[in-house]
Amino acid sequence: MPFDLFSLEMAICIVTLFFAYLVFGMAGFGSALIATPVLAMYLPLNMIVPILALIDLTASLINLVKDGKKADYQEIKWIIPLMVVGSLIGAAILLKTRPDILVLLLGIFVICYVLHSFFSKKGQSYFSKILVVPFSLIGGIFSALFGSGGFIYAMYLSSRIADKQQFRITQMTLIGFSTLTRVIIFLVMGVYVNLDILLIALAFSPAMLLGIWGGRHITLRISRETFLKIINIVIFISGLGLLYRYFFVL
Repeated sequence: MPFDLFSLEMAICIVTLFFAYLVFGMAGFGSALIATPVLAMYLPLNMIVPILALIDLTASLINLVKDGKKADYQEIKWIIPLMVVGSLIGAAILLKTRPDILVLLLGIFVICYVLHSFFSKKGQSYFSKILVVPFSLIGGIFSALFGSGGFIYAMYLSSRIADKQQFRITQMTLIGFSTLTRVIIFLVMGVYVNLDILLIALAFSPAMLLGIWGGRHITLRISRETFLKIINIVIFISGLGLLYRYFFVL
């Protein structure tokens, strides 16, 4: 076990997980964005990724059991096949070349998109259905490259689905599919034979449950305009994270 379950380090991680899944409960994505930087101070990355995959999958399944009928399956049936194709392209890019420039370009695009959304005087605009192709492919590519494609799907879905609850559960369904794929891969690779990973995921679960409960109830009580602002803030932070990765990590 990397640290004692009753230590200060564990308490910091649990508080972080609560806030990470509060955001996840509201937006349907963003948990890894918030949790990973803090968890990385106490756990190796090769433990963090499978732990968060398990917890994300559990959170998605819980929300699907509660609200699954509200998901927009017309959007999902187009996104998932393209997501898979994008993931294969991302894997090929990872094997053939360094994807640094893609990180920079996407980070700049995401930040410009959000700034435009915040400062545009026009009302909420809706994307054409044809844009499902580039957004789904790019989301799959970045999921394969860096394990973070949720904010890309959110950019598309927030401009396609008017109802905030339908958006939230549709986004969670996509994240659930993506994390299920990752969990199966980790299972086949024998990653979950490590009991420490399972015990830490179990210890983190109460924070996740409280977080998604709180996030769901906050979403029910706020306006769509406020909800979209929250989504755009999380997307904006994702863009900043990409620029940080390009300039300081890669």
